[in-house]
Amino acid sequence: MPTVDAYSQGTPCWAEILSADVDAARDFYGKLFGWEFEANDMGGMTYYVAKKDGVPVAGLMQQMPVMSDGGLPTGWMTYLAVDDADATAAAVTEAGGTVLFPVDQIPEVAKTVLARDDQGTAIGFWQATGHIGSGVVDEPGAVSWYELQTADVDAAKTFYRAVAGMESRTGPAGDMAAYTEFQVDGKPVAGALPKPMPEMPNYWALYFNVEDADRTVAQILELGGAVVAPAFDVTSIGRLAVMADPQGAVFNIMAH
Repeated sequence: MPTVDAYSQGTPCWAEILSADVDAARDFYGKLFGWEFEANDMGGMTYYVAKKDGVPVAGLMQQMPVMSDGGLPTGWMTYLAVDDADATAAAVTEAGGTVLFPVDQIPEVAKTVLARDDQGTAIGFWQATGHIGSGVVDEPGAVSWYELQTADVDAAKTFYRAVAGMESRTGPAGDMAAYTEFQVDGKPVAGALPKPMPEMPNYWALYFNVEDADRTVAQILELGGAVVAPAFDVTSIGRLAVMADPQGAVFNIMAH
């Protein structure tokens, strides 16, 4: 099991879904990925930590009006590890982004910043104060890759370098002549590419590891989800599909 003990600044460290129906989401993802859920009282709402074999892999919570009104859409959110949440919030503003809510201190868990980058993409930042984020990655039922799909990759490279110290490298990957890798300490931690359709919003896409992409697509359909892009092969990467859960939250699956 590829376990993680700590995350360096700039590394995606936590995935969280804001769901239109958190009970339905728990049922869907629990059956799909074999997740079990730990309920945590967050002062008037319940935050669910999804676990795989007892190890945290993701978070689930009900989308609240204050979130949607504040600019956070329903769907999956990506959090980047940072060393200092307060300094990060200041850096977001200086780099042309928008801090959506004040820095939030979750006792014995983390200090978090919810923001939009300079192109309006929702993104979270996570200063661990007890909970590092996902304790397991890149195994069936856990996130294997994070990818920014945006209108301007070059602008994104500048923003995330300024805010989280992420370096980047652009070159051939799979079937693409140019793909950008965000790097931390010289290692790839996430990707970026121009969004496939100009009318779609910018967003951070999540890829979940699965053993068999086609079998997982069929299971998602049986559970009430939908196909956004049918399963396809990517040279040297694996077999991928773009899916949506029953509430419309988009996510990717990937079998190596």
